[in-house]
Amino acid sequence: MSMEQLEQVDRAKVLIEALPYIRRFSNATVVVKYGGHAMVDETLKRDFALDIILMKFVGMNPIVVHGGGPQIGDFLRRLSIESEFIDGMRVTDQQTMDVVEMVLVGKVNKEIVALINAHGGRSVGLSGKDGGLIMAEKMRYVREKGVDQPPELIDMGMVGEITAVDNRVLRGLTGEFIPVIAPVGAGENGETYNINADIVAGRIAASLEARKLVLLTDTEGVLDSRGGLISTLDAAEARRLVQGGTIQGGMIPKVRCCLDALEGGVGKAHILDGRKEHAILLEIFTKAGVGTEIIR
Repeated sequence: MSMEQLEQVDRAKVLIEALPYIRRFSNATVVVKYGGHAMVDETLKRDFALDIILMKFVGMNPIVVHGGGPQIGDFLRRLSIESEFIDGMRVTDQQTMDVVEMVLVGKVNKEIVALINAHGGRSVGLSGKDGGLIMAEKMRYVREKGVDQPPELIDMGMVGEITAVDNRVLRGLTGEFIPVIAPVGAGENGETYNINADIVAGRIAASLEARKLVLLTDTEGVLDSRGGLISTLDAAEARRLVQGGTIQGGMIPKVRCCLDALEGGVGKAHILDGRKEHAILLEIFTKAGVGTEIIR
């Protein structure tokens, strides 16, 4: 058998390996939080679009929620608007909120929609304000100051917390289109709130009782105390690792987001390294998978 024929057989084996997963996830809703390096590297951007399109073509219902922190930061610098961060969160006054909404909804969202459409998909862009998708209120952020000291209530500006999700607009779109959602929400008086994209993805996934929630990050996944990748975690063990300090830093809110989604009815949650080519397909359609899956 020639080398070319061997390569063709290998391709066939890949398709056969994927077949049980294609069957299993037919008509399943998968919410993907898109962010990090995968949003800026041109090869990874193309791979992401193709992954999402393939999921749609084999009968799944992918929904994309995107971030955009670096793009927002770049635009604010160009406008000479200084950014203040508290515990990793951007303090968002009204002037900054105007830029956040413009960049997330008007620029980043439409770039992702255009990317998917350019590679053969059918995508439509939304923000949390469309169809009453995400209702929010001002975040009350309390920071502990130490033993025998009262906690500090910090004003984060227009940073919001989700109060309700109305997914009817998504249910109307997912049969034909791939929704792409910018993580802003509306207050009861129509004001706009900036909301963490991981949290938006998790709450939307829970509202739809999605089969999977996938968070793309710039790390391998959840690591153990020796720095090795943990492939599978159940919810109880994940909580123990957070309490024991093995899971720390920026991974804590991502794991908590996954745990909240599981409690809300999501089947499985995944934290994947978005720097790897076709990470989503490898996780969903292969036996080994990549990254960390968190199960109930």
